Amino acid sequence: MHNILLVFLGGGLGSLARFGISEIVKNNFKSSFPIATLCSNILSCLILALMVGLFSGKVDANPAMKTLIVVGFCGGFSTFSTFSYETVELMRSGNIMYAISNILISVAVCVALVYFLSKQTA
Repeated sequence: MHNILLVFLGGGLGSLARFGISEIVKNNFKSSFPIATLCSNILSCLILALMVGLFSGKVDANPAMKTLIVVGFCGGFSTFSTFSYETVELMRSGNIMYAISNILISVAVCVALVYFLSKQTA
């Protein structure tokens, strides 16, 4: 039950952070490109990678903090469903290059961040 509460709390905070970024971008940028989702996903992957790197290999790592941040917060902060929807909408509206750019940038940057910053040992 303790882990469920940690995921609930972290997910809620992550969702609020994503909403905040969306509002900031909406109020400051006018673009067809889904900047808010890209920023949320990149920041979430950055946080996840740093936390995984921080927690990996540490016997005394706090599993509750890992659950709260990695599973809860990053899970609520990142959004694959919105990324997918916005990419499809870009395609439907004829912005094929934006759609392709969104896919390439999102996947390349997010995977690279996790790969290079998580410092996991195989």
